[in-house]
Amino acid sequence: MSKSKVTEAQEYYSIPQVAVLIGISRIAVYRKVKSGEIKAAKIGRSYAIPASYIRQVTGKTLTPERKRAIKRAVKKTVRRYGPLLIKLGNE
Repeated sequence: MSKSKVTEAQEYYSIPQVAVLIGISRIAVYRKVKSGEIKAAKIGRSYAIPASYIRQVTGKTLTPERKRAIKRAVKKTVRRYGPLLIKLGNE
């Protein structure tokens, strides 16, 4: 099995390429595709994962929905652990 070359100009990536780009195993990427966590198009026996997904995961672009989710998570964390975070910041 040969390694696939990864270029930034690609519109779609294979499972092995995504594994390299986001730093997890091929099996983990495959499981995420099968569970629907990673949206992918099945082409024959392979999957094509959109470059837009890679940009989202690597933080190069964030959708408005993802920005809202992050904002909610930060607010929840500050609400829950605010005093502790202040103590840690003072050490």
